[in-house]
Amino acid sequence: MKILLIEDELKTAQFVKKGLEENGYEVDSVSDGKTGLHKALENSYQLIVTDVMLPELDGRELCKTLRKSGIETPILILTALGGTEEIVAGFGIGADDYLVKPFEFKELLARIKALLKRNSVTKQDEQILKIGDLSLDVNRKVVSRNGQPIILTVKEFALLEYFLRNPGKVISKAELALNIWKVDFDTGTNMVEVYVSYLRNKIDKNFADKLLHTQFGMGYILKLNNHANQV
Repeated sequence: MKILLIEDELKTAQFVKKGLEENGYEVDSVSDGKTGLHKALENSYQLIVTDVMLPELDGRELCKTLRKSGIETPILILTALGGTEEIVAGFGIGADDYLVKPFEFKELLARIKALLKRNSVTKQDEQILKIGDLSLDVNRKVVSRNGQPIILTVKEFALLEYFLRNPGKVISKAELALNIWKVDFDTGTNMVEVYVSYLRNKIDKNFADKLLHTQFGMGYILKLNNHANQV
């Protein structure tokens, strides 16, 4: 389980990171909202834990931007402001839970486990993969972008699903050949390039923001453009 921690108080960040890692979680820790936003948009996390008062971009705006970008990862907000209005406002912008500082680690851990369990059940029911305005419904075999349906072949669908399950990761041609076609990569064929081209034409050609990018000499990566990450 991979968690993104966004906290500018060094002692709190170290305390939370250490505790979570001791409980078997993998933790990426950053100290400002803008870096946290970029991390959340370009990587796959099971949970985001963020403070409200952050440099560069506060937790409320971060949460709001993530939801507008189609990121549905559960968000737990940490704050020293524990008033009812503050908490209600946090839920209103897409937060899934609120924990008031100071807190005991065991309470934080219990909240995290509850959110992860709830999200796991939801994902099993829905199985909808998203990045930005691109959505793939695993069960119904439906793909759309910005509300527009996109018709894919069986292999194109499998290719897109693999990219969506590995957002922000550079994926080599060999990895794609092995996981989509179940064969070792043959440098004498352009099979992978051809299907990536087919897929790119369908999901990117008619849209301003391109999602499927070529990393020359390394492979391909599905991610939001840098300008789409800026606030």
